[in-house]
Amino acid sequence: MSRAGDLVRTGLRGVGQLLLTVGFVLLLFVVYELYVTDILAGQAQDELSDELRDEWDGAGSGATPAPITPEVGEAFAFLHVPGLGPGWNRAVVEGTSQDELAQGPGHYVGTALPGQQGNFAVAGHRVGRGSPFLDLDQLRPGDPIIVETADAWYVYRVLGDPATGDFAGGPVPGQQIVAPSDVSVISPTPLAAPEVPPSGAYLTLTTCHPKYSARQRLIVHAVLEGGPVPRADAPDGPPALQEG
Repeated sequence: MSRAGDLVRTGLRGVGQLLLTVGFVLLLFVVYELYVTDILAGQAQDELSDELRDEWDGAGSGATPAPITPEVGEAFAFLHVPGLGPGWNRAVVEGTSQDELAQGPGHYVGTALPGQQGNFAVAGHRVGRGSPFLDLDQLRPGDPIIVETADAWYVYRVLGDPATGDFAGGPVPGQQIVAPSDVSVISPTPLAAPEVPPSGAYLTLTTCHPKYSARQRLIVHAVLEGGPVPRADAPDGPPALQEG
């Protein structure tokens, strides 16, 4: 057996061990990203929800919706989406940095607030960090998206034609796939220039697309249906909350 052959075999064993180690580290990373972050985000979301409920219970709710002025990182509303599963709801925090999105859906700072004219825009992770928008592509035209605040409920409906399932039934589609750089989806009127005045009260949900990738963005647009429903009149929520 030659010395050169020994060196080759030793080198191959070293490479093989290195590849096994790299593969194991990558596997651990995937497990962390897909499972551990979900557990951590779930715990953070539970804490946020409990804190917000306690805050609301202590303050009481009035008949007239009070102005909402959230600070970055602060939970200020609940998002209810029956189409994503029975009882699906998440506390929404102000801000869309990784710190905020690790806790749950985050409101784009500077966009409209619930019920306001303009575009109430919310981002959420598709996979990992709680995966709040994992099945966002399952929503259909006419599906309700309900926003709960301290004083009121706001019912939005996914845009499009409920009869045919066509999302493209108007100037603002109910669903679209865009590049991450396309910020027009969160304009006051979705898809218009940011300086164009709002043409209604919209809600926009954004997440990564496809699953396990950040190459594109999946967008769902909805429009406000009617006015606020005071929580004092409907403590358990509007009828739309039972759809799905």
